[in-house]
Amino acid sequence: MTRKRTRGERANAVPGVSVLELEQVVKHYADLSEVVRAVDDVTLSVGAGEMTALYGPSGSGKSTLLLLAAALLAPDAGVVSFEGRGLASFSNEQIADYQRRDVGFIYQSFHLMTGVPAVENAAVKLLADGVSLRRARDAAVPWLERVGLEHRLDHVPERLSGGERQRVAIARALVNEPRLILADEPTGSVDSQRGAEIISLLADIAHERDVAVLLVTHDPQAAAIADRVYRLHDGKLLDGDSVAQAQELATTSAERARESL
Repeated sequence: MTRKRTRGERANAVPGVSVLELEQVVKHYADLSEVVRAVDDVTLSVGAGEMTALYGPSGSGKSTLLLLAAALLAPDAGVVSFEGRGLASFSNEQIADYQRRDVGFIYQSFHLMTGVPAVENAAVKLLADGVSLRRARDAAVPWLERVGLEHRLDHVPERLSGGERQRVAIARALVNEPRLILADEPTGSVDSQRGAEIISLLADIAHERDVAVLLVTHDPQAAAIADRVYRLHDGKLLDGDSVAQAQELATTSAERARESL
């Protein structure tokens, strides 16, 4: 059993070294009529210091793959590893520690606590880790400022727009400086300018702090900012797109949008 890291202690990151690995991972769902392979024999890795995008339409298996990476689902086959260790070998305590300290999950549906100020929502992981309210708030404020919410620190979610709530959720995912960031459509509730800022922020964090970022998106413009882009279709990982290909997709999408006006 590996030693449990204390709060504030971080593993030494080596740029390019795999933080997250999926090897021949399968996850299926069964109903009365058929078995659907939401993730079908997927192999990929995300290295320290890089942002990888999973690009594809709704229903292609992207969100399921993120849940597997976060140990919120267990695969039916294959191996999901974090820094070289299979998550299946983790105890329940180690899984909880992994989810609380090592992973920053940006949920598509926010999952904020109602009636709780934005700054305390952003600080919730630190509070759960025993940090005092004052220190947790002090740590959360710079992240809220970085996502443009310095004027909304004490607003409860009920008084925030959908885009503002999304940005609180992003600050919450980043506040404890995780080794792995999993982002499920983080631009889905914001305008295009703010969305571009959010994706650029995630890319900057990956590069500046040697963090691994796995971004799920159906937006080609968001995917174009990533270091690597993979397409997911009907649960299968297709050949990786180059950044240039993603940028071409983004340009085509923008041209079609202009033509429809």
